[in-house]
Amino acid sequence: MSHVNNLESQHNDPAFANIWQELTWRGLVHVSTDETELEKLLAGDPITYYCGFDPTAPSLHLGNLVQLLVMRRLQLAGHKPLGLVGGSTGLIGDPRPTAERTLNTKDTVAEWVGYLQGQVRRFLSFEGDNAARMVNNLDWTAPLSAIDFLREIGKHFRVGTMLRKDAVASRLNSDEGISYTEFSYQILQGMDYLQLFRDYNCVLQTGGSDQWGNLTSGTELIRKVEGKSVHALGTPLITNSDGTKFGKSEGNAVWLDPDMCSPYTFYQFWLNTADADVVDRLKVFTFLSRAEIEALGEAVAERPFAREGQKKLAYEVTSLVHGVDATEKVIAASAALFGNGDLTVLDERTLEAATAELPSATINADGLGIIDLLVASGLSESKSAARRTVGEGGAYVNNTKVSDPDAVITRDELLHGRYLLLRRGKKNLATIEVSA
Repeated sequence: MSHVNNLESQHNDPAFANIWQELTWRGLVHVSTDETELEKLLAGDPITYYCGFDPTAPSLHLGNLVQLLVMRRLQLAGHKPLGLVGGSTGLIGDPRPTAERTLNTKDTVAEWVGYLQGQVRRFLSFEGDNAARMVNNLDWTAPLSAIDFLREIGKHFRVGTMLRKDAVASRLNSDEGISYTEFSYQILQGMDYLQLFRDYNCVLQTGGSDQWGNLTSGTELIRKVEGKSVHALGTPLITNSDGTKFGKSEGNAVWLDPDMCSPYTFYQFWLNTADADVVDRLKVFTFLSRAEIEALGEAVAERPFAREGQKKLAYEVTSLVHGVDATEKVIAASAALFGNGDLTVLDERTLEAATAELPSATINADGLGIIDLLVASGLSESKSAARRTVGEGGAYVNNTKVSDPDAVITRDELLHGRYLLLRRGKKNLATIEVSA
């Protein structure tokens, strides 16, 4: 699942004088420590920066993808990334605004660390003068005793300041309250920044703006302990133009792992982007140039029915996350569903994903007459209605028109030995799974 070859085609836009200006144009700067200094820093000699990802699930999601692409943009500008997967912070859990997290077992967290490290690696280059490094905060927290942690790190944090952090404040005002475990999370994240500053001269941490309290806990700790100024950059939380939360499909998070969100579902999510959102999504989630994005914006405004912006967005992001081959399969599957391609060339997994939301029925192997199939699938209300559909030339099995109402579908016509795709007219689809 490595897509390192995709990195070769990515580049920063020469239309901008420096990477800070590009990040700003793409809408990726919501809050930062010192804009003037940060722009100067990023326009100068290579620096080391980091972003952290906690293994609170076996996969990253679209919110994390924003950070991965920011990391890649900074690396393309010559800077050196550290990808941190939190083997220790993942055991604690970043405070959510509403309720305490369920603590996962150490074995589970360790397993998820491996999964997330693999995902992070796909978006960074680990070769060259500014090669990325993977780090795990369990390496420096596990050997530290509780007494040493309190003496060396805890003494630099003021409870009053910690209580004012947004996530903590919202939890204190809730019925749930907050445990000391989650309250201490910001200290652990601050210690991460200090450790990376000491080990790698890391001087920038990036993250979502909802993490700002945790980001600044690190900058403050370094200022107090080392007497040095370092930086933090918070990206905006992505929301839809209608005010709804971005990154959900059918109410579920859109994961980067293909086993948790198939490439087909992933592609369709982007294809369904509203016209009002598509330009912003192209800026944040693709490496297309300013000129290309502005041209697509004009196309969306002038020819919204053509969905040019959405198609390009879906292709680019799905290719970044799942690779070009998987994306091409998804596009072929979309076309084949409506008779514009060969269903037999689709692998079983892609076919299942493409038909997952269609009406479906399971029948046994001896009931494959076309009339019975149309009724069983729900495409026809009755046998007489099914006969009319066949007689009018509107019945298709696996994209092949069936004109004989007495036609019987044989087992060798099943897709992958199990499935039939039925179509009534141009747009009414259903699937039949034939049991053994």
